[in-house]
Amino acid sequence: MKRPHVICHMMSSVDGKILSANWQDEDLNNTYSGYFEKYHETFTSQAWMCGRITMERDFSGGVQPKLLPAPHPLAREPYIGDQHATSFAIAVDAHGKLGWESNTTGGDHIIEVLTEQVSDDYLYYLQRQKISYLFAGATEVDFASVLQQLAKLFPIETLMLEGGGHLNGSLLNAGLIDELSLLVLPIADGTPKSPTTFEVSEYLHKGPATRLYLNEVQQLDNDVVWLKYRFKQA
Repeated sequence: MKRPHVICHMMSSVDGKILSANWQDEDLNNTYSGYFEKYHETFTSQAWMCGRITMERDFSGGVQPKLLPAPHPLAREPYIGDQHATSFAIAVDAHGKLGWESNTTGGDHIIEVLTEQVSDDYLYYLQRQKISYLFAGATEVDFASVLQQLAKLFPIETLMLEGGGHLNGSLLNAGLIDELSLLVLPIADGTPKSPTTFEVSEYLHKGPATRLYLNEVQQLDNDVVWLKYRFKQA
């Protein structure tokens, strides 16, 4: 199966927590977010992927989709909103809930990953916005199919996987991650039931724990440690 090379790029507290709102220090959060973006840019990639909740919180601004009745039934087949795009933001939005001001975020063309249960009205909305989309299954997302379609339909060779925890956990559980780039922050969180870097949803069959192979360690400013792992032994 031809698919993009997948690098999971995340930052977390020393106990694996990833929800920065719990840290209650806006200046510190901004500093760490700067690290996250800076080291994201060290990788050569054409796309990055987040789940719906992360996209809604950090990128779409909570915009609600402006639905109109679709003029006719729409086929459940991929739609490409910009044939000339070269960089992409991929939103995993199984039920079709995200709204967008335009078909880009941060200069990257938006691709929505949907399931076939979304409404014709939502597909018509995405087409009116010229937002690309593809289908990943009838009711649940098949990430192997997602990656295969991304490689076939778009010029994506390397993809940055950037949360949340359930999205990361789904690809981890399916054996679809090639590298991990983890910024470990000097914070002990301790918040119960707070999201972590990898979480496998209860409805999935949980596979065995995944063995990683350390590739590089760097100590950065402000006591941040950058760990890079491979998922297969060299």
